[in-house]
Amino acid sequence: MLIVEDDLDNRELLRELVLRDGYQATAVGDGQSALNVLATGAVDAMLLDIDMPGTDGFDVLRAARAAHSPSMLPIIMITGMAARKHVVEALQLGANDYVVKPFDAGVVSARLRMQLTLKEAYDQILDLEQDLERKNAALQQANRHLEVAYQHIKADLHSAARVQQALLPTSVPEVPGLEVTWFYRPCDELAGDSLNVFQLDEDTVGTYLLDVSGHGVRAALLSVAVARALQPVPGRPSLVCQPGADGAIRPTPPAVVAEELNRRFPLEDDAAQYFTLLYGTYNTRSRTFEYVCAGHPAPLYLPRGEAPRQLNHRGIAVGLVPEPAYENGRVRLRAGDRLYVYSDGLDEIGAARDRYGVQRIMGQLDAARQSALPESLTRVVSAAEDWAGHGFDDDVSALALEVTA
Repeated sequence: MLIVEDDLDNRELLRELVLRDGYQATAVGDGQSALNVLATGAVDAMLLDIDMPGTDGFDVLRAARAAHSPSMLPIIMITGMAARKHVVEALQLGANDYVVKPFDAGVVSARLRMQLTLKEAYDQILDLEQDLERKNAALQQANRHLEVAYQHIKADLHSAARVQQALLPTSVPEVPGLEVTWFYRPCDELAGDSLNVFQLDEDTVGTYLLDVSGHGVRAALLSVAVARALQPVPGRPSLVCQPGADGAIRPTPPAVVAEELNRRFPLEDDAAQYFTLLYGTYNTRSRTFEYVCAGHPAPLYLPRGEAPRQLNHRGIAVGLVPEPAYENGRVRLRAGDRLYVYSDGLDEIGAARDRYGVQRIMGQLDAARQSALPESLTRVVSAAEDWAGHGFDDDVSALALEVTA
């Protein structure tokens, strides 16, 4: 507290009042001394006499207000009864309040306490604002770090998605008398679905569609691992081609493929992931499609001139139990017959109590039997989306085969 009063008795009286109220006080007798103390920056309030010789109270007030707002530095002007006309000018120059000589100790204490209370409240608000600014700055910095991390993750996901896309068929084997088409749409950047069509030997085409439980990076990693395991190696043994008794490499029966996958990819407690699989082989000589269905929707069979139906032989998903018993299913196809295989993201679109369902899919296939094979598959997918009124909530993949001759 700075007291500026040229009269020694008044100055000492004010100093005693301030000390009695519990405040520290510095008392000076002229305006220049007041300016010198103000220059140190150690003043939190001021009692300032207006009428002083030399540098008067107005000069000190102007200098103080040039550097400090009324909220930062409360100034209570001191005036005599005869000079009260100066109060209006002082208030216009930025004074906070005034007291009149001769002093009423209670009035001086009350007005001083009020101004210091207001200053304390202002200082608290200023501290809160500064603290908020610091926190906002820290938050903005954290957001910048998160954005950089997000961009790195996004770039990694794009790279992973390109790897996953590279495992999809860029073209299908040119097999006389057989047409193959496929559809693939992940619901996120990375998918748990995968599919492929490949030549196993001169007479046999292999195909699969798999669907890993869950979504995201973990599901995609398992999907890629399984897809690589199912990749044939030309002229060499692999999961899908094994040497026979005569040493010749022949396509592995689908059920044996599923059993081996179950051995290689057991359900682990920390991952708790499994996958469904439809793996099949089509022999162009016998026109037989042999398949295993491991927890996957069974193939839809659209015979030429007959109503579509769903095939049987549905076994347990891969990875759930140690030694499941898988069986091969077989269907002999004629020219004009079609087979459709899809992941459950297609038939399970819709509300929990009203899924799109296999019956609606077969209805669309029946209606599209005169359409070209790719068009019929597109029609099924579009019809499911139109029926649900929104996009798919799960990965959707599908394969379609037609015997053309």
